[in-house]
Amino acid sequence: MAVWRFSIQGDRVQAGDKNRPRLSRTGCNEPFKGRYWCPKRQWFRKEPCPFSCKHECELFEAMCGSL
Repeated sequence: MAVWRFSIQGDRVQAGDKNRPRLSRTGCNEPFKGRYWCPKRQWFRKEPCPFSCKHECELFEAMCGSL
């Protein structure tokens, strides 16, 4: 039995056995069935992330200690 995976490699997004072009420049907030991919957490969010890029996310985490 295979494990379903969501990953971003280069300019392609792979969701299970499906493959499509990446829509966002950084891979943050990549949409999938009404959810948004967070590369930092390696999981989906209900709403888009408020940060404009992964660097902003990392700065917030460094200043506050967590997301």
